[in-house]
Amino acid sequence: MNRPSIFGVASYVAGMASIGASLTMADVGAAVGIATAVLTCLTNTLYTWRRDRREQRECEARLAQLERH
Repeated sequence: MNRPSIFGVASYVAGMASIGASLTMADVGAAVGIATAVLTCLTNTLYTWRRDRREQRECEARLAQLERH
């Protein structure tokens, strides 16, 4: 695998710097808002999945207890 040349790396860094310099506070605020919404959705999905598993185990335990009696 070839290592990138210093000029290739410099051009990528310059490109990222020019994109960063062109962002306004409104753009940054929108990006932060979108990232927050996505992280909130993923966190909620994780906790809902875990709660569903916990409730399923509880239901199975109650059914097993009812079948024994």
